[in-house]
Amino acid sequence: MEKQARPPMTILIADDHWVVRGSLKQVAKSLDEDFETIEAESFHDALETLEARPDIGLVLVDLIMPGFNEFDGLKLLRSKFPEIPFVVISIHEDPDYVLRAISHGVVGYIPKSANAKQIKTALTRIISGEVTFPREILASVTPGPLVAEEPSNPSPIEGLTDREKQILCCLGSGLSLQDISENLGISRQTVRVHLGNAMRKLNMNTREAVIHYATENLAKLKAEA
Repeated sequence: MEKQARPPMTILIADDHWVVRGSLKQVAKSLDEDFETIEAESFHDALETLEARPDIGLVLVDLIMPGFNEFDGLKLLRSKFPEIPFVVISIHEDPDYVLRAISHGVVGYIPKSANAKQIKTALTRIISGEVTFPREILASVTPGPLVAEEPSNPSPIEGLTDREKQILCCLGSGLSLQDISENLGISRQTVRVHLGNAMRKLNMNTREAVIHYATENLAKLKAEA
């Protein structure tokens, strides 16, 4: 039986300046991956697009767009789509601003002053399941973990999104990333992003550790997925 081709990872670029959107699209196309990029020029457009396109696996969003006041828009989008990784693209290079974005659970923050090479490096890290924040901006801040504050949970599993639990269930059942991609109908890059976020939440640094965790906790993951 011939296998169906995996869908490309879909990236939503939300910014009210077409030049910025165009630049980000060019960088995404330069990566050695299969991506589809779609655009939104306001928070309203972004919300409608996210509701209409469940295949979106990553959102690059500017906080200064028509529709909401900066973090209010981000907060709304994150609350409605908690399973989708968000990356802030911003003109602001103030440490407090970056930290506030991090507190809202974004996986990355890219200043608009970054050049194409820096943006490409940041996106490569994010798509690999890592987080990326401008350390040169945060250098003046007292060192601490660059993660969003989350309420303490009785079980680490409760801090995972449904998609992250679903992927860990598949991983614990012995499926490869390619198998998970095909079974869930999402791109392998999207699987890697969600797996990376789950590993960060579980404080795990290696694929072996998360596979062991998923195998040992398979029953709990299935119960909560």
